[in-house]
Amino acid sequence: MSKRPNFLLIVADDLGFSDLGAFGGEIATPHLDALANAGLRLTDFHAASACSPTRAMLLTGTDHHLAGIGAMAEFSDQKIRRNPGYEGHLNQRVAALPELLRDAGYHTLISGKWHLGRSAETSAAARGFERSFILEGAAHNHYDWSPDVPPHKMPRLLHTVEGTYRDGFEPVTELPKDFYSSDAFTDRLLQYLGERPADDERPFFAYLPFSAPHFPLQAPAELIAKYHGRYDAGPDALRQQRLARLKELGLVPADVEAHPVVADTPNWDELDEAGRRQSARAMEVYAAMVERLDWNVGRVAEHLRATGELDNTVVLFLSDNGAEGAALEAIPIVGKRAQRFIAKHYDNSLDNLGRANSYLWYGPRWAQAATAPSRQFKLFTSQGGIRVPAFITWPGLQLQGQISHEFSTVMDIVPTLLQLAGTEHPGTTYQGREVLPLRGRSLLPYLQGQEAQPHSQDETTGWELFRARAIRQGDWKALYIPKPDGPGRWQLYHLKRDPGEIHDLAEAEPERLNKLIGHWQRYVDETGVLDFSFAGRLLRELGGALLRVFTRQPRTL
Repeated sequence: MSKRPNFLLIVADDLGFSDLGAFGGEIATPHLDALANAGLRLTDFHAASACSPTRAMLLTGTDHHLAGIGAMAEFSDQKIRRNPGYEGHLNQRVAALPELLRDAGYHTLISGKWHLGRSAETSAAARGFERSFILEGAAHNHYDWSPDVPPHKMPRLLHTVEGTYRDGFEPVTELPKDFYSSDAFTDRLLQYLGERPADDERPFFAYLPFSAPHFPLQAPAELIAKYHGRYDAGPDALRQQRLARLKELGLVPADVEAHPVVADTPNWDELDEAGRRQSARAMEVYAAMVERLDWNVGRVAEHLRATGELDNTVVLFLSDNGAEGAALEAIPIVGKRAQRFIAKHYDNSLDNLGRANSYLWYGPRWAQAATAPSRQFKLFTSQGGIRVPAFITWPGLQLQGQISHEFSTVMDIVPTLLQLAGTEHPGTTYQGREVLPLRGRSLLPYLQGQEAQPHSQDETTGWELFRARAIRQGDWKALYIPKPDGPGRWQLYHLKRDPGEIHDLAEAEPERLNKLIGHWQRYVDETGVLDFSFAGRLLRELGGALLRVFTRQPRTL
């Protein structure tokens, strides 16, 4: 590039690995497919197992336990938040990417889901974004609708539907009547891009983090209708179609062994006709959400093309975790209350599903159609929870139109963009305060063909959330999934030979497993992961409950 590049960073919320056409899906995503196919598709790119932890790592280049989201804010109490790294918002121990790019002369813009603080002091505007329109929380209605019920009378699981929008430092008190999240976030970003002064020659960093396709599943009616009947064969049939396409595209090995579906729920042929119709409709709505997200990405790409800026823009795209396999109603006591509340205050009749006043999710079987061949889905530290679709593209890329099977993580984005911008991370001091160094590594030498792989086989990377743990070194991974969704002990897998994490080698390779467990302990020491023997009853119980929830769904969705 002859001048410093622009950056467009796009994040989808809970998108499955094979949802996009370029990653094996049947959903119409022509705009993202064109960008992905022109760039480098990453098949071994890793995030955290849930939304806000990933977003913390994405904007800081370090582990979420250090950056302030050791536990998701929605599921921690004041005792937990007193621990460094568990504040529940992006803390002051890290220098954020927008701060560093702003200091380096970039125009910094965000429109979308923030999920890293719910106050003016912890907002995007306070962390380096010059223009910002954000959804502070998660699981918000995608339209401007909520039941006429005071928040304190809503079930805990649904409190986040009252998530706040913020324009700069100021709360937004009213939304347009035609508000739909993906459209509105894109509208505002296009406004910001268009309002840059003509004499402002600064490059831009534009961050577009969608809240779609996170539940509640909602989309424009005309798009939902487009997918009518498409999923009537059920999730197992879709899973097989997706796997076949993944193999055909070279995104997974032709002889890959897919992990069996993990779901304590009835198979498709055990559902009655009404249950099948409702379940298939949920997938239809989900597909419509994804297509609408793609359409909005196309709007941004077209704007950049029309202004002559696309050829100097690095586009990065990723999902923030594996596909969402939630069955929220399965939480004991709390879930039943949520079900009763939804039945009373929402309209989940078949013809109304996907509208503003409906509230649904699609469950673990549809999720695993998207995560296959990987094991499980969101919230788990198995590959289905942390391996996500991602690509990077720009005209100067050496690896245009190729597929990478090399390991990389969301923490690598900050050092990569800083290097492309011709600036550096400050190290251990920023604006007079001590900050943590990067844990990620720049992908640029790999992208430019100077290195064969982004990370050496000796490097280790750890994951932890809600008691689920993992540590990886090269192709070897030690995995700990708590009971009842796992054995409650460390398992060992060789991911190159066994990407589905099916064949546990713990007994065959005890020395290797013990070595990895030693690396895990060093990871704990370096990042401050709380020992759950003293982390507090709330986090322990919620960890178990949430993991259990993510393996169940009701018979009629």
